[in-house]
Amino acid sequence: MTSWLDIVMVLLFLTDLGLLGSSRLGVYVRLAAVQGVLVGVLPLLVQHTLALETVAVAAGTIAVKSVLFPWLMARIMRGFDDRRERQPYLGYTVSLVLGVLAVGAALWISRRLPESGAGGLAAHGFLMPAALFSIFTGLILLVTRRKAVTQVLGYLVMENGIYVAGMVLVPESTFLVELGVLLDLFVGVFLMGIMIFHIQREFDHIDTDQLAALKDWGGEP
Repeated sequence: MTSWLDIVMVLLFLTDLGLLGSSRLGVYVRLAAVQGVLVGVLPLLVQHTLALETVAVAAGTIAVKSVLFPWLMARIMRGFDDRRERQPYLGYTVSLVLGVLAVGAALWISRRLPESGAGGLAAHGFLMPAALFSIFTGLILLVTRRKAVTQVLGYLVMENGIYVAGMVLVPESTFLVELGVLLDLFVGVFLMGIMIFHIQREFDHIDTDQLAALKDWGGEP
């Protein structure tokens, strides 16, 4: 019988593949918000408890990852004329192929990790492969996309994978792990949001590859 945990893991895989195959920035933000909800409910499903600490972790994760960050990204994109990732360094078909290979790599790596946590890795089914695949997806987005917003979302997706992996490997310290990661993530996304806003206002685009053409002004008019 399919459990809620299995459904969440399948949806994590699907959202990652959707991120790799989409070109619309709005779709990126919505998928990242959905993934934030999925990651948020995982502590309740993994620990099978409604303890105050577990509920606090779930509520805080959902509030930050599926409400605050997507709202911040949507607000930044209001002034964008072009809301598509039109010319990534790697095409979307190639990105999806890399995603499929990343799924295989995640399954292979997870089977070779040492057993740890309550009941070992096997007790969490495919949760560890899903975590590794999210990390790989975030790295692919960071490396193969041009727009700064997409790269920020790749950073968010990679952090989701790191958090899920930490939940599996260190289940006793979920609250502390998430609190520390969320603090670092909030500062990082906040600073990157400010940078994107100023890049857009100054140069009328957010293609990071064009920044490589910037040179020091020699003082001549």
